[in-house]
Amino acid sequence: MAVIFGFTIYSFSFASESVEVSHGPGITLLWIAVILIAAKLSGLVEKIGQPGVLGELLIGVLIGNLVLFGINTFEPIKTDFVVSFLAQLGVIILLFQIGLESNIAKMKKVGLRAGLVAIIGVVLPFIAGAYIVGPWLLPGLSQNAYLFLGATLTATSVGITARVFKDLKKLGTTEAQIVLGAAVIDDVLGLIILAVVSAIATAGSVSAGTVSIITLKAILFLAGAIIIGQLAAKNFGKFFSKINTGTGMKFTFALAFCLVFAFLAEEIGLAPIVGAFAAGLVLDPVHFKSFRGPEFAEELKETVESVPAEHRARILASVEPHSEKHIENLIEPIGYFLVPIFFVLTGINVKLETLADPKILFVALAITVVAFITKIAAGLAAGKVDKLIVGVGMIPRGEVGLIFATIGLALGVISDSVYSVIVIVVILSTLLTPPILAALLKRKTL
Repeated sequence: MAVIFGFTIYSFSFASESVEVSHGPGITLLWIAVILIAAKLSGLVEKIGQPGVLGELLIGVLIGNLVLFGINTFEPIKTDFVVSFLAQLGVIILLFQIGLESNIAKMKKVGLRAGLVAIIGVVLPFIAGAYIVGPWLLPGLSQNAYLFLGATLTATSVGITARVFKDLKKLGTTEAQIVLGAAVIDDVLGLIILAVVSAIATAGSVSAGTVSIITLKAILFLAGAIIIGQLAAKNFGKFFSKINTGTGMKFTFALAFCLVFAFLAEEIGLAPIVGAFAAGLVLDPVHFKSFRGPEFAEELKETVESVPAEHRARILASVEPHSEKHIENLIEPIGYFLVPIFFVLTGINVKLETLADPKILFVALAITVVAFITKIAAGLAAGKVDKLIVGVGMIPRGEVGLIFATIGLALGVISDSVYSVIVIVVILSTLLTPPILAALLKRKTL
């Protein structure tokens, strides 16, 4: 079962369509260029105070729905395997960057609050979807369908929220740390719920032993990633630096560390992004001490050798932060390339025709309100911080919600109409959260 979940997550399933390639590599290169240019053009939203991720999502929605006006030019993008893979790699790199910019010490300080936010943010949406609004708004469905609806509402797409915090340079805030920690825990809890309801749908029941095994694997992975990962990073860093201390080796070591952790997470049934985030969280500047620093820093150190000691110390102290952030600076260009592909493709796979049925639209809007309220309520457990920022940060369902829904559709548990409802909920939670969160963060700054 875990293999099925892992494959579904890894294959970047935005919809129930299969990914096919019926053209040569040249046209794929053109699609990548189109997406990158579109992402940069969408940056115009920043001129009106909105985060760049919103523009990337919206330009993707526009490109993906031109078919409604008879323009089929960009339809092959939706089924291009290479573009889909680059998008998945993009969100892995994003979460790795977020992990690098986060701090284990800070995460520990908010660990209890993050855990409470995650638990409430999973339990409330699940109960509301499976036992309250599901049966009320969609009467006559099977109990399994309601369970899948509830499971879908538990999801949190950390990539979208993290990108907003990153765009506005708020990753260091306590609110951001709580959201990031809660989102990781949320992913683990969501995996457990998804495994349970899938087992119920296929086998009719699930044993306590199965749930325990899934839970134990998830906890052991996260604990092992932090504890064993720090020891491994130190030793591997020293090993690779003995071969070469240059920037290329430093970059390779960091990126390979990220990809291996993403692979290990996927192997045990977790989303690869959890492994990537853990890898970034584990890697500290101390693991790169045996490598050469940035070229300008090394040249400056040589230049100031003849400067009086007191002045030299001040100069070197001002350079130190840049040396410590060298690995983030090395990874950043890859993020510029891959991360926009993820967000534009997320928008491209949004189907606006699902908004055409008034009944489905009404039900979806009602469930969207519930989806917002239940996650905002989770923010109340965040303690002495801006609880609304934390709650809103947990709202986006994004690709995670669609993955849950896709599995339900594949198992024959949910119908096309219920899937359409979920798609609308995902669209609204994905598109509305960035501007709302940005407004709240700017209000706090004032």
